[in-house]
Amino acid sequence: MSETVQEPSQAEASEPTATSESESSPSNTETLLVQEGDVAGDYLERLLDLLDYDGDIDLDVEAGRAVVSIDGGDDLEKLVGNRGQVLEALQELTRLAVQQDTGVRSRLMLDIAGWRAGRREELTTLGRTTAESVLETGKETRLRPMTPFERKIIHDAVAAVEGVHSESEGEEPNRKVVVFKS
Repeated sequence: MSETVQEPSQAEASEPTATSESESSPSNTETLLVQEGDVAGDYLERLLDLLDYDGDIDLDVEAGRAVVSIDGGDDLEKLVGNRGQVLEALQELTRLAVQQDTGVRSRLMLDIAGWRAGRREELTTLGRTTAESVLETGKETRLRPMTPFERKIIHDAVAAVEGVHSESEGEEPNRKVVVFKS
């Protein structure tokens, strides 16, 4: 029994198949995010060593973004700063270190001593109670200026309440969320 093998034409051979591109894309993204986390972890480990701070570095990938958290050290609160200002600066420096190594702009999220997780809970509650108040009174409410991270959480919490919506207004660093009755 003989088999006939037909070789693809020149045009067919040079065309990439849609299946191979789409199948490799998610794993490439995952690989890049893991690489970002590794680079960030190394950078932050060297920083902690320079400062002589203790801390455990945890790397993860959540919602299409590398997430790095540092926990366990006594002095870590100093790396958060007033209202997370030092944390925001360290996150930006870490993103730049990742970009320098990978050549790709990073959306990496950094959390230190659980500050972002706790802040997320506070802001979710603030967004929900503000939305419920606006729904009840009909009066729009402007919140104090917030970082993009904080505004995103407020917008998400407001969106979960039927009959209200939110928008951001102003320029950085004074950009704030306004909640309206729909």
